[in-house]
Amino acid sequence: MKHTKWKYLTLGAASAGAAVYSVKKASEKQVIKRQIKAEEEVKTRYYGDRQVYFIGGGLGSLAGAAYLIRDANFDGKHIHILEGMDILGGSNDGSGTMTDGFLCRGGRMLNEETYENFWDIFASIPSLEFPNQSVTEEILNFDHLHPTHAQARLVDADGNILAAHSLGFDNNDRLKMTKLLATPEEKLDGMRINDWFDEHFFETNFWYMWQTTFAFQKWSSLFELRRYMNRMILEFSRIDTLEGVTRTRYNQYESLILPIKAFLEKHQVNFETNATVDDIAFKDGKGITATKLFFKDGRELELAKDDVVMMTNACMTDSTTEGDWSTPAPKPEERPISGELWYKISKKKDNLGNPEPFFGHEDETNWQSFTVTCRGDRLLKKIEAFSGNIPGSGALMTLRDSNWLMSTVVAAQPHFKTQTLDTTIFWGYGLYPDKIGDYVKKPMKECTGEEILYEWVCQMHWQEEWDELKKDIVNVIPCYMPYIDAQFQPRAMVDRPQVVPEGSTNFAMISQFVEIPKDMVFTEEYSVRAARIAVYELFNIDKEICPVTPYNRDPKVLAKAAETMFR
Repeated sequence: MKHTKWKYLTLGAASAGAAVYSVKKASEKQVIKRQIKAEEEVKTRYYGDRQVYFIGGGLGSLAGAAYLIRDANFDGKHIHILEGMDILGGSNDGSGTMTDGFLCRGGRMLNEETYENFWDIFASIPSLEFPNQSVTEEILNFDHLHPTHAQARLVDADGNILAAHSLGFDNNDRLKMTKLLATPEEKLDGMRINDWFDEHFFETNFWYMWQTTFAFQKWSSLFELRRYMNRMILEFSRIDTLEGVTRTRYNQYESLILPIKAFLEKHQVNFETNATVDDIAFKDGKGITATKLFFKDGRELELAKDDVVMMTNACMTDSTTEGDWSTPAPKPEERPISGELWYKISKKKDNLGNPEPFFGHEDETNWQSFTVTCRGDRLLKKIEAFSGNIPGSGALMTLRDSNWLMSTVVAAQPHFKTQTLDTTIFWGYGLYPDKIGDYVKKPMKECTGEEILYEWVCQMHWQEEWDELKKDIVNVIPCYMPYIDAQFQPRAMVDRPQVVPEGSTNFAMISQFVEIPKDMVFTEEYSVRAARIAVYELFNIDKEICPVTPYNRDPKVLAKAAETMFR
């Protein structure tokens, strides 16, 4: 069972909402004194007609708008969120119908101990399901009632559940891992994981579990693996059960995006969908001052002197394509729209990073997911009987020897609010969609939903029941994501820009492609932390940004990690 590290302190300034802070280094009295002083100062501010424009409608932008309202006392009517798609949420998606089937492009894990700023902002967002609770309370209450303890984390080619508690390290693996954690980040520029570890490491239980939990590849950035190991060292000892995974009640779109959107709507924030920003003009000379936004439809927006722009400089789910039961997900036709904007502006000013290492390597950054919608629960009952986990308790089940390296997750049902009681869903993905299947002899990314599910059923050795099982299927939606691992690409330290670039007067970047010391990309926390940094720096907010909790310096945690390496 997970433990709750949070020691909540509610600050009672009604105008700023119920701000919640984790007390770590300073005493409670010092924190209270500082927060009260900061809130009193913010109350006196008058912003006039100052406007803030968020480019991109994902979690980072929504959290940034919420921080502006809560902590900067900024008028929501002057906040504008510009989204190129016809729906908000970015990579936090969840869609579909009972007729066409449901879709989750990805599986997003939350973590109670390490998502410091995520829990902070959602503690100020009212739940849509339980009006007297915050979203943070709703999620943690649900998760504590539905704890995770995977009993079938790894499955071999013969359909046997492996004893994954043993990580499988030899002394060389232990030496290399210890040396990596002790090596300064600046010495790891451009290095890949397989530049550091020998082949044995990639055959260990640890690698199969860590790889599929976080979607690493052998060629991913060694720098990012090091950050993950330091940041998620609590998960090292429980990687075989995934007890550290925190679950939302429904998919993340309905559990996270809709509540924060409702909060912002209440404060009259302006949302504009189908509004693609195609370019940004900056003031000539030194420094970074945005002066004009150019839209794909030909519109131009002149920025006033004090206006602020916060841009999502890339999105890992851009250019995704979807298929169905009888149709493969089509090949993407273009590079990510948000990445193209980053390319343009990076040529105009220094300190805006370098997108080249992240995009243009589709063969290294792609993987494919699939969402299965069923009538009844026959298939889920088979999974439950095999794994020993009821829906919502098992986390990832990885078919270790499958050519596509397939993993599946069965969430607590229902996973969608419109899902009826006689309908069940589960989600899966393959990390190697370019490889030929073991049973369906073609690449995963060329397969229909039916073929992907058949491959998985065969991997589970249930093919004799295929004709009966497929009668229950409403749809299987394949989702090909060409840049889903782009944030893990090998890079130099300077390739990701600072959240507020050096020399900026009114411009910030918030995404999985900015640089935040010590924190790890591909997480909800990273987007929220980036947004909070942007707001606090550009608006001179003298409040604490919850720091990265240094579990990697906790003697008890380190001792347990050292013991785990010898399991």
